[in-house]
Amino acid sequence: MNLNKFEDDLRSTYAKKRSKELTKRVASLFEHIHDEWSLNNEALSLGELKIISTTILERETKTLHNEVQDLLDQKERIERQLERASEEFQNTKYIIFDAIEESLGETSFQTLGKLHQIKLQSIDLLDMLEEMVESAIVATLEKGHDTEETIEEITKELTFETLSEGPLSTIRIRQVLSTILETSIEMADATPNKAEEIIRGTMRGIRSGLIKSISNFKRQLIYMPDEAKLALIDGYESLHNELQRSDLLFTQMVHSIAEKSSTSSKALLEKISKELHYDLQELVQISKETVEIMRDRVSSAVQRSSELSAQTAKEAKRMGFNVWSSAKMAVSSALKNAKGRIEKK
Repeated sequence: MNLNKFEDDLRSTYAKKRSKELTKRVASLFEHIHDEWSLNNEALSLGELKIISTTILERETKTLHNEVQDLLDQKERIERQLERASEEFQNTKYIIFDAIEESLGETSFQTLGKLHQIKLQSIDLLDMLEEMVESAIVATLEKGHDTEETIEEITKELTFETLSEGPLSTIRIRQVLSTILETSIEMADATPNKAEEIIRGTMRGIRSGLIKSISNFKRQLIYMPDEAKLALIDGYESLHNELQRSDLLFTQMVHSIAEKSSTSSKALLEKISKELHYDLQELVQISKETVEIMRDRVSSAVQRSSELSAQTAKEAKRMGFNVWSSAKMAVSSALKNAKGRIEKK
C-alpha cells in the first residue's frame, strides 16, 4: 500500500465529516477505510493505524492546538514585556535615588547612609547581589591583606541580608548561596594567586550567613502572632524538608557548582568542602531546632485556620503575609559592615 496516498485520502475524507458526535465521525472513517481500501480492523498495520490516529487527532484538536499556540506566543511576548518592564522599573528607582542624592548636595555621611539604607530596602537585593559580591571582593583584593577573613565577613552579611528580605524559602536559599559562590568563583578564576582565600572565605561566609538566617527565622517563629502563622502554610513542606537536611542542601549546592567550574576551582571547592564538613554541625543543630518550632507553629496555624470562616481565614492569611513582608531587615548593614572591615584594614 502507498501510505502517502492512504494518508492524503484519510485527511480529505475525515475533513468532510459533519456529524456532531465524535464517535460517529470516527466510525464513518473506519467504514470508508473498509470500503475504499478493503482493510478490516484486525488487518491494520502499525503504520496504517498510526496514520488513522494522527488524522483524527489533528483534525479534532486543531482548534485547541491553535489556541494553545496562540497562548504560548502571548506568554512569550508577556515574558519579554515583563523582563523589560522589570528592568526599567529597577533602573527608574536608581535614577530617582540618584536625583534625591544630587538634590541633597554636600551633606553628612550619616544622612547619605540613611538614604542608601532606604535605597537598598526599595530595591530587590537579589537583583544586584552578583554586582555587590564582585565589587566587595575587588575592594578587598585592592587592600591586599586579610583577604579570607574580610570576604568571609562580607559574604556572611550579604547572605543574611538577602535571605532576610522576605519569607525564608528553599528557592531563595539556593538562589542566594549559588549566586554568591558562583560570583566568587569567577573572581577566583580571574585572580589565581588569591583563589583559595576567596573561595574558602566565601564558603565559610555563606555557611555562617545561612546559620544566622535560620536562627533569625527561629526567633521569628517563637514570637510570631497567630495571624502570621497562617502565612507559613504555603511552602511549608518544601522548607520543612530542606531544613531537616540543611547540611545536605549546602553540600549539594557546592557539588553542583563544582561540576560546572574550572578544573582548578573544582579542586578547591572539593578540598574546602571536606574541610568544612565537620563545621556544619552548628547548621544542622539550629535547623533541627527550627524544624521542631516550625512544625508546632504550622500545626496550630492549621487548627486555627479550620476554626475561621472562609473569608476570615483568607483575610488572616493575607495579613500574615503582610506582617511577614513588613519585617524585612535593613539591608544596608551588609555593605556598611563590609566597608567598615575594609576601611579598618
